Amino acid sequence: MRDLPNTCHWWAFAAFVRNREIKRMKSSMRAGNSFAFLFHDINELEHSNQVNLPRVTVVMPLKGFGEHNLHNWRSQITSLYGGPLEFLFVVESTEDPAYHAVSCLIPEFKDAVDVRVIVAGLSTTCSQKIHNQLQVCIILDDDVRLHPGSIGALTAEMEKNPEIFIQTGYPLDLPSGSLGSYCIYEYHMPCSMGFATGGKTFFLWGGCMMMHADDFRYDRYGVVSGLRDGGYSDDMTLAAIAGAHKRLITSPPVAVFPHPLASDLSFSRYWNYLRKQTFVLESYTTKVNWIMNRALFSSHCYLSWGFVAPYFMAMTHVAAALRIYIRGYAHEETIFVSNGLLLVTCLAVCTFTELFSMWNLTRIEVQLCNMLSPEAPRLSLASYNWVLVFIAMLVDNFLYPISALRSHFSQSINWSGIRYHLKNGKISKIERSKDKGPIYTDLGGKHLYGKKGAPPRASLLGSLAKSLAQWRQPKKFDG
Repeated sequence: MRDLPNTCHWWAFAAFVRNREIKRMKSSMRAGNSFAFLFHDINELEHSNQVNLPRVTVVMPLKGFGEHNLHNWRSQITSLYGGPLEFLFVVESTEDPAYHAVSCLIPEFKDAVDVRVIVAGLSTTCSQKIHNQLQVCIILDDDVRLHPGSIGALTAEMEKNPEIFIQTGYPLDLPSGSLGSYCIYEYHMPCSMGFATGGKTFFLWGGCMMMHADDFRYDRYGVVSGLRDGGYSDDMTLAAIAGAHKRLITSPPVAVFPHPLASDLSFSRYWNYLRKQTFVLESYTTKVNWIMNRALFSSHCYLSWGFVAPYFMAMTHVAAALRIYIRGYAHEETIFVSNGLLLVTCLAVCTFTELFSMWNLTRIEVQLCNMLSPEAPRLSLASYNWVLVFIAMLVDNFLYPISALRSHFSQSINWSGIRYHLKNGKISKIERSKDKGPIYTDLGGKHLYGKKGAPPRASLLGSLAKSLAQWRQPKKFDG
């Protein structure tokens, strides 16, 4: 999925952007600002500034329940954002294990936080995740671990620049030790370059998206209809809309979020995740979007196998050198092999450079996350196994074209027990069967099915419409 020189260059730039933010925070702390992880200027914490912060609604579409969910949900609910804030946890039905878990969590915060659970019902025209998130201002995956100042940092950027259409961020994967988890980490690392610009970007990650609520209220640019009417991928759909209407997407340098992967993340679950990622390129909203996806499809496949091929050639050269050495051929007969070993040496240098670039960016992002969440358990680079990272590089790049081709010819995917079928880039058919689907999600290892509960009580659109209508009405925390 990449060529080595350009990849290392962009990783170095991404590391520079993240490290610049670390230096700014350290400089602010040396100046006496103990809350630099929230604001670079401590005057921003003055009541006169906090009281004017806009109202923010955070929606988390939930699906299943796993080992890291409670910690992640608490990190979201306990945000130190100073303005009016409400949280909506959205599930498809009360049968989802997430419904019981979050219902037990909410009483812990009672009057301290405005939190509700909404039962959205089953989707019929779009993916279940999209159905669970329409008409919201911030959309977060339930496996995102926020920093105390994340919501405030995103909101501040939206306030400074009203031209921003969407703000986004990106996860820092924390591998659990299995090869599958390292393949996930390796898959995300090249993509992370597009989110470490410190400003404008063309990329969008569905795990964290902040938008103006009016864009949903009034279906500006076809945001709601584009997602609702056959939408499969929320981020790809919204990125296509932004591109078509020349709207601005930004990614602040502090928008990097720890993403712990399941301790039992197997290779088969990694493969299913890769299938879902390549399947995204089969969905599209416009002809231009289709052309761009075809270009991504072709370039990814070419670069992936182009990355792996030199290692197969290197193995051939090394095997030939060993054979000559064992059999004791004359020096004149080894010139060709010597040239081959020179190429192997160059490949080894390039490989080391790439691994060092990945290590350096990960090191800086780990340091940044630790500074942004000073109260959280410290993240450590020592837990990363760089031999497995190298193996994952080869495995992931070898399998990507296979997965992409399978997605192209099948035009269907199983996502958390729900099978989606595409036609002309949009969802045309949805099949649900607990007997045929997986019982765990891919990355978080969340249980997808629980005990039978009550039927869905209300639609998402109806519930959120009532909530959004009350946004401009005074509430107890409006002062």
